[in-house]
Amino acid sequence: MSTKIYVGNLPYSVTDSSLESNFAEFGNVSSAKVMMDRETGRSKGFGFVEMANAEVAQAAITALHGMSVDGRSIVVNLARPREATGGARGYSANGYGDNKRSDVGYGSGGYGGGRY
Repeated sequence: MSTKIYVGNLPYSVTDSSLESNFAEFGNVSSAKVMMDRETGRSKGFGFVEMANAEVAQAAITALHGMSVDGRSIVVNLARPREATGGARGYSANGYGDNKRSDVGYGSGGYGGGRY
């Protein structure tokens, strides 16, 4: 089973291939991806590396965490699963705001409120 690693505080000059080559010295790299901004096409300053197993991933984390790359001290640790945020508030199929709280909105008391 592969292990996913988060790499943060990357200089904008780092590419997918240079990220992969830095981690390849510790073992087999399944994938290496620097996250890019959709609008500007520039690096967001972080990426993910997927390594063959947990042992080589831990060796890479231990060796590379805090290492200086182009004058920036990079952060390397195990990637956490993405948290479910529930999506952005705004217009949805349920209407604007998609607010499910029963204690707010029209008819719940306050100025001019109350049930009819």
